[in-house]
Amino acid sequence: MSGAAGKWGDLLPRTLSAVVLLGVGGMAIWQGGFLFHEFVVIICGGMIWELTRMLSGGDQKVSLSMGALAAAVLALTDFVPGQAILPMLLAVPLAGAGQIKKDRAIYVAYAAGLMLACYGLIVLRDVRGAYWVLWLVAVVVATDVAGYFAGRLIGGPKFWPKVSPKKTWSGTMAGWVAAGLVGMAFGGTPLITLSVLTAFASQMGDAAESAIKRHTGIKDSSNLIPGHGGLLDRFDAMLGAALLVLVLGAVLGLPAT
Repeated sequence: MSGAAGKWGDLLPRTLSAVVLLGVGGMAIWQGGFLFHEFVVIICGGMIWELTRMLSGGDQKVSLSMGALAAAVLALTDFVPGQAILPMLLAVPLAGAGQIKKDRAIYVAYAAGLMLACYGLIVLRDVRGAYWVLWLVAVVVATDVAGYFAGRLIGGPKFWPKVSPKKTWSGTMAGWVAAGLVGMAFGGTPLITLSVLTAFASQMGDAAESAIKRHTGIKDSSNLIPGHGGLLDRFDAMLGAALLVLVLGAVLGLPAT
């Protein structure tokens, strides 16, 4: 009985937190415009705060200032010429690297990806509409949920034990299948491959944050969200997925739906 409780003990708080996040996020996605922009801005600032906090040894002054800077910079992208946006976004990780004493390369790489991914979500909503953001969220959620249940029910060999010891190959592949089904539901055959690639990117986003936590010896990025830890613990997969969609959209374009 205790083993079953340990295996599923986090299910209730995870579910309740997910329902709240999906409700708030869903409303912001549906409304779009200023509301969605500010939702992403707040989440972005919180994640940079958590990242800086982890890699600066818990320095609250530095982490709070970097979180505020990240939120301000992302908000200002609405008001500057297009050619200024990339330098502004990349200025955040460079500024943060100057404030921490070690792991600067890790900070720059992850913070840069985080800023670009958050900006990519705003662009996706503004340019392609709510449907595409809902597809992205559905892929990430389906991948996570399928991986969670398949990993615990089927188990088996670990996917990447040194980085994420709880992740299994069964859960990983179940996530790909679930993502493919989401792609079929949203856009038919043209969206299946992109959905599976996006699922893999979301899993790599999760693995990247897990690697940072293991490197720093921290269990959760913060304790803001019951059952999930911090914002990075909840949105790490979304960052990987959004970054891939941003890059593929810029280089190849996204399929018509």
